[in-house]
Amino acid sequence: MSPPPHKVVVFGAGYTGSRVAELAAARGMDVLAVVRSKERAESLANKGFRVTRDLAPDVARECVDADTHAVICFPPDGKTDAELAKLLRHARAVSYVSTTGVYGDATGTIDDTTPVSASPSPRLDAEAAYREIGGTVLRAPGIYGPDRGMHVRVVSGLHKLPGAGDNVISRIHVDDLAALLLASSSVRGRTFVVGDREPAKQRDVVSWIRAEYGCAMPPSVPPEEVHESLRRNRRVDASGILKELGVTLRYPTYREGMKREIG
Repeated sequence: MSPPPHKVVVFGAGYTGSRVAELAAARGMDVLAVVRSKERAESLANKGFRVTRDLAPDVARECVDADTHAVICFPPDGKTDAELAKLLRHARAVSYVSTTGVYGDATGTIDDTTPVSASPSPRLDAEAAYREIGGTVLRAPGIYGPDRGMHVRVVSGLHKLPGAGDNVISRIHVDDLAALLLASSSVRGRTFVVGDREPAKQRDVVSWIRAEYGCAMPPSVPPEEVHESLRRNRRVDASGILKELGVTLRYPTYREGMKREIG
């Protein structure tokens, strides 16, 4: 296996991208964060990162070379990805964060072989553009962390259960997603689903959160009153990428990832 790239350029250093930047920097890599908002740029600069608000294609022309791992974390706009992908052909590695939303209404177990929705979408077009140049696509379910996720919504009283909460949902901790994105520099042109080791019924996760944090049980409402991502009923089987890349998840289940911090 070849050594990892020394340089990482994160296109879209938001919630996930900023964690990629932090982990890459902690591993001694040269990191450039590409953002749009002034506030995000200032926040990352205050942490010591090199940051630019230049347009992604301009950054690709000027800052990406054969020793660069380009990580793309921004949502598709129907135009930028196709242009950017062409400019990243010479990069050492390209990794793109997608979503399990591309599976539409599919239920049951989702793995690397599951067909996507038949409906065309900017997200699928973006995936195809990066795969065409040898990029690797990671399709993520709900991304959570210490300050974002179901535990935050339940504790704050904002969460609502769709019906009895019998639907199975998957998730991935943002730090584990960042680790998988960096590890994916070792493969080319692949598509993986990512997620933790324990998809679970929504009511079971909520019940655990209630016991862990001592908060009230959220109300049950008709499924159509919650976001579609909370209505889906499927298990993400991420064993393919974990075996391929040899990555051990830091947060293999929601219990580790949503555990209450004392102090």
